[in-house]
Amino acid sequence: MTGSGATVLVVEDDDEVRAVLVRELGSRGYRVQDAADGRTALERWEASRPDVVLLDLGLPDMDGLDVIRRIRRDAMTPIVILSARFAEREKVEALDRGADDFVTKPFGLEELHARLRVVLRRGAGPGGDADGRVVVGPLAFDARRHEVRVGEEAVDLTPREFELLRVLLGEQGRIVTKGKLLRAVWGQAYQGEDSYVYVHVSQLRHKLAAADRTGALRDLIVTEPGIGYRVRAPEPAAAAIEDKT
Repeated sequence: MTGSGATVLVVEDDDEVRAVLVRELGSRGYRVQDAADGRTALERWEASRPDVVLLDLGLPDMDGLDVIRRIRRDAMTPIVILSARFAEREKVEALDRGADDFVTKPFGLEELHARLRVVLRRGAGPGGDADGRVVVGPLAFDARRHEVRVGEEAVDLTPREFELLRVLLGEQGRIVTKGKLLRAVWGQAYQGEDSYVYVHVSQLRHKLAAADRTGALRDLIVTEPGIGYRVRAPEPAAAAIEDKT
């Protein structure tokens, strides 16, 4: 992988095209993984949960539509289709299966880069700004740069912790069930493993609290007993009063 930005999984069976995409995206700051077939793509997606998938529909071992279906069964990872298929019905089917955008070959690299920026901004959730950042009190979540900061301090999160925070911030103010978090972050195979969520949310809270010198994030992630978790915007004034008592 290269660069320090978002992680892109490039799924393309044409060796030359794949090499160009890996090189060009890497030069633009993306961290790039690649796969030449559907099986490898799903294995790498499951292992690292990239920020966006760039997917060719014409794969040698399975239809790209099946890759979309498999990813969408577990998560809402942004998917941009890259294909030489021109039929409108095929584009519609890919979008209906859950793809976020469609780029037809041949394509320009500037257009592709623009499409990736758009889906990454969407991936930051409804609270994201024009650059894909979500700001809650002193917390700044940057999906494009794959970075979390509390005030001026960078917070070192594992890929699972980062994805947990992304999902929770994307549903800010709403309860996110443990089942949804398991599907989005770990995958369908981990259904029922509530302890995974408990441990990682605990670690995430600890890291955010350690970086927060104001106490504003003390109750950022609220536990809804027996159900899941919810992100609540901090209340600095209330926190300041509590600190004085």
